[in-house]
Amino acid sequence: MPAEKRTLRSNRSDASANGDKPRSNSQSSSSNKDKPAPTRSAASRGKAAPARKPASGSKKDSSQSKGSDLVENGVNGAEDVQMSEEHVNGSVSPKQLDRDDNDGDEEMTVVVPPSKASRLSGEPDKIRSETKMDTDQDEEAQKAEEVVDPVEKAQSDIRTNFTLLERAVVHFDLRFTLRVLRTISSMRKYLSADLLASVITSAYQRSDPTASFLLSALDRNSAFDNVAEDVAMEDVTEQKTASSKPSPKETLPEIDIYLSILVQIHLYDEKLIEKGAEFSQKLVERLRTHNRRTLDCLAARVYFYYSLFFEQLKPLPPSPTAAVISIRQSLLAALRTAVLRKDTDIQATVTTLLLRNYLSTSHISQADLFISHSEFPAGASNNQIARYLYYLGRIRAIQLRYTDAHQHLVSATRKSPSTLSAGGFYQASMKLLVVVELLMGDIPDRAIFRQAALERAMYPYFLLVRAVSVGDLDGFQKIVQTYGPAFRKDSTYTLILRLRQNVIKTGIRMMSLSYTRISLRDICLRLGLDSEESAEYIVAKAIRDGVIEASLDHEQGYMKSKEVGDVYATQEPGEVFHERIQACLGLHDESVKAMRFPMNQHRLELKNAQEARERERELAKEIVEGDMDDDDAGGDFEGI
Repeated sequence: MPAEKRTLRSNRSDASANGDKPRSNSQSSSSNKDKPAPTRSAASRGKAAPARKPASGSKKDSSQSKGSDLVENGVNGAEDVQMSEEHVNGSVSPKQLDRDDNDGDEEMTVVVPPSKASRLSGEPDKIRSETKMDTDQDEEAQKAEEVVDPVEKAQSDIRTNFTLLERAVVHFDLRFTLRVLRTISSMRKYLSADLLASVITSAYQRSDPTASFLLSALDRNSAFDNVAEDVAMEDVTEQKTASSKPSPKETLPEIDIYLSILVQIHLYDEKLIEKGAEFSQKLVERLRTHNRRTLDCLAARVYFYYSLFFEQLKPLPPSPTAAVISIRQSLLAALRTAVLRKDTDIQATVTTLLLRNYLSTSHISQADLFISHSEFPAGASNNQIARYLYYLGRIRAIQLRYTDAHQHLVSATRKSPSTLSAGGFYQASMKLLVVVELLMGDIPDRAIFRQAALERAMYPYFLLVRAVSVGDLDGFQKIVQTYGPAFRKDSTYTLILRLRQNVIKTGIRMMSLSYTRISLRDICLRLGLDSEESAEYIVAKAIRDGVIEASLDHEQGYMKSKEVGDVYATQEPGEVFHERIQACLGLHDESVKAMRFPMNQHRLELKNAQEARERERELAKEIVEGDMDDDDAGGDFEGI
């Protein structure tokens, strides 16, 4: 609704309404300057005064008064609510402008604010128009943005990584190499044979043997011919490629190995296992010819995919003739060379690969012998330490050393990455940890199975824990039969079969807490045992192991439980507290070892200390010889 307005006409406007000619704009402005400004009371009285009607005899003036629109802040009042098409388009006739100017000179308008209802009714239209304009601007901005092709972006990232590798070589800083390796996960799904071939042809000359080695693995031997045809068609692109192509001397071995890793990843993602194994074997042989510390991180990744290809070649492990056995000699040779050269990355990676190799074929004794004759580097990365502890925990669990296995697996789960890409390792380590805790006679915390990353994967183990905690032998056997394939896939089936004795012990412990005296026959019926002799043997073994505190009456055939004393009167709380203190101290020591310090800083400190001692000796010698006084040497000064 338009705002309600009332006008207060001046004497001049009345005169013009009676037929007098209006003055010009300049005269009206000068006369307005001489007049005093109206007071607030006059303006308030003007609001209450009714609007004067023009004379009926003047047709022109009546048309002007009827056609003149009311003004609010210099803008037409009716157009403020409903804009005409002319004002929207920005075109207004000059006659209308002149008429508006004349109206502004002739009469003074006083605006009455609109009512609340009119304001509320007018606001939705304004909000709709503003939101529509905003959405139109957003759509235009989205259309204006150029869509970046992910394939082109991956290609540009690969070429940018060449610069980072050159910088890593010049500054001898491995952080640039690690940054290059971290970008592989983002571009991995866009890698293709054509993309890698285009990068190789732009980075190498036709006569370079490395280019032919990489292109033959991608089945793109004619890539340079296609590039030559494109260059012949466009001379401009020929000049750009000639200027951007480095000479064979400028191509670093780090760039060669980086492109080889990308080829390995492409072959693995395309499930070309045989071709990838052949390419990786040749790549490892070429890698042994280099002795550069800037290649350590890249070479470790090469060995990882080298082992991964051979693990999937037929015959698969745990066959005694598995293809993975054939690479043990090359891995051991690489480990020996890495230890001599003090290559921490290669040493840690190859150590974990060898342990994985031995465990895949169930060669536990060889793995234990390898651990006893080798030393894992303390400066390895956190991921490699977590893998090493996981494999070590598996070996110790198979060897019935559950306490050591539990310590290694707890450390592995704490060091495991928290990202989604490493969720499989966290699940595998937690599954093995739960089984080891059950074998130790402990019941895992229920909160473990409520984690979002473990809820679905750990459901069979949750049922297993529930059966063991209750001592339900029949339920335990049904769970093993139902989820046997899943347990075999997780390599925990043989360990779970050992839990049968623990289920029986748990059942006996529950009965010892519930009953002060129970017959062996009732124990057989509750646990589903074959005879009373077997029940007596199991109860005697549980008493000897300290699982329960009871005594056996062989003649009458019953078990009598002893009264449970105060736990805090024993040494058990102190032992638990001691274990927690050891875990905290171990975490502190590992954190201190993981701290980074500037290279060769200790040498600079020794050099500065040696120079300071030499200056002191020269100064003392000059003082003894009498060439310098104490005051000259900077002694005490007594002020006047």
